[in-house]
Amino acid sequence: MNSQQSALVCRMLKNKDERKISLYCRTLSAVLCATAAYLNAGGAMAMEVTSTGPQTIQKAKGESVTLGCTYTAGPTDIGELDIEWSLVSPDMTQKDSLILSFTGRSKWIHGDPSLMKSLDFKEADPSMGDASIFISAVEVFHTGTFQCKVKRAPGVDMRKITLLVMERPSVPKCWAEGSESIGGTVSLHCKSSQGSAPLKYLWTKEGRPVTHASVTQNADTGELFISNHSAALAGTYRCEVSNLVGREQCRYTLRADRPPSRAGVIAGTVVGVLLLLIILLLLICLLICRFGKRCKNKEMANEIREDSPPPASRSQSRNTALYPGISYNSVRSPLPMVDSEFSSVYTDTTKPLKPPSSISAGVSGLKYDSRYGHPV
Repeated sequence: MNSQQSALVCRMLKNKDERKISLYCRTLSAVLCATAAYLNAGGAMAMEVTSTGPQTIQKAKGESVTLGCTYTAGPTDIGELDIEWSLVSPDMTQKDSLILSFTGRSKWIHGDPSLMKSLDFKEADPSMGDASIFISAVEVFHTGTFQCKVKRAPGVDMRKITLLVMERPSVPKCWAEGSESIGGTVSLHCKSSQGSAPLKYLWTKEGRPVTHASVTQNADTGELFISNHSAALAGTYRCEVSNLVGREQCRYTLRADRPPSRAGVIAGTVVGVLLLLIILLLLICLLICRFGKRCKNKEMANEIREDSPPPASRSQSRNTALYPGISYNSVRSPLPMVDSEFSSVYTDTTKPLKPPSSISAGVSGLKYDSRYGHPV
């Protein structure tokens, strides 16, 4: 029976006998109030994690963060203090990973060294009511749900915090594709090579939004498309890329060139074609001249070979070997004939040459042959 019910009973019985029940009502009310106070006091004095703040924290890569876990213990919590920090598994069928604990007035490290390199308790003595952890430089692999559990029997309480580590966008690159001539189509592009998704791009012209009818832009790809370029669209454009943890920007100055006249284009084309034809004709003439010169050189070489004299005769060496001591003259001498069979061939400017008797005896049967220049 609560206080409202007891009051209702008192009002119902008041009309019957107010004197008899007044003492009962006062006693009942006191008992109910004492019971409620005891229950409220017992709930307030139990182990409780008192940290407040967002349950999801977003941080850029390299920043520091504190995951709060302050607590208070009740007078009935007399057991040994036990603090545990763990990473909650996204798969509900898998158990959580214990990374850091404090028990028996000692700190214990359970997590991977790469994860625990910059992670530790915020306070040197977590038993003083602050079991928060501090990460000096968060990395992408720190992303996850952390759970703080504080236990001192019979009291126990816990708190979960989700940490989302994102990478800032890098400085984007701005460039143009297409013709920057008036009347043409041109696209401005903006791209950041690094950064956690989602990345959003926004083009502005000299600090103002681009609202021209021929201009459209895509916030996801970073493209600003101009379908009909004009002088009014020339100027300095700025592209800003951003995500949940940072933003960067780049600039591009767009020109508005006058298109060349059609007469000039036609004249340039005709001149180019004529120059090409002239070059081709010169090449053909050069090839013809080189080929004709080569043929002429071949004909001259053939004529020289036909008019060249025959090689000198070597009959003198043969005659000298056959007839030692006798000289040979290949040209007929106009000197007077000598009474000898060899007077037409062997001559001497001083006196007639007579063969020795031994030679005459051996060659008495030979006759001179004009084809060979010696007796045969």
